[in-house]
Amino acid sequence: MASLVSRQGRQLQRYSKTGSRLVVGCIPYKFNTVGGGDDDDLHGSMEVLVISSPKGNGLLFPKGGWETDETIKQAALREALEEAGVQGNVERKLGRWRYKSRTYDAYYEGILFPMNVTEELGYWPEMHLRERKWVTVAEAREGCRHPWMREALERLVRRLSSSSSNDTTASAP
Repeated sequence: MASLVSRQGRQLQRYSKTGSRLVVGCIPYKFNTVGGGDDDDLHGSMEVLVISSPKGNGLLFPKGGWETDETIKQAALREALEEAGVQGNVERKLGRWRYKSRTYDAYYEGILFPMNVTEELGYWPEMHLRERKWVTVAEAREGCRHPWMREALERLVRRLSSSSSNDTTASAP
């Protein structure tokens, strides 16, 4: 059973060698197979889960501090559960970005993973603080407030597009 309380505080927070706070998250995604478009149209069949900022400014992907008592993938899974109420399979890292905090005078290093969602929970720790919404890739691209998150989304789309075209090529006679 998942905990209904989010972790608080920064006592266990990890920092890079340059002193930047390490932030880990994921891009939760699924494929809409009901009434969706053509299987070859990734943009038409793929949806990503975005969440609102607690301040309500724009859309985000779930992310937060990577703590010393967890692996990087455990941190990504925890953030997806706490902030978006989803569980799934974390895949190979999309990348690492250095960015300036909009709130604090500090730099962070953000690391994002794709997460193929297997379960969407009815109750989760931050359900009263954030809204979650499944959107198309185009909607996520337009509404995402962080350029580094948009870049991660583009990397995910390219990866899945090349993977699906490799699957099609491999199954061709």
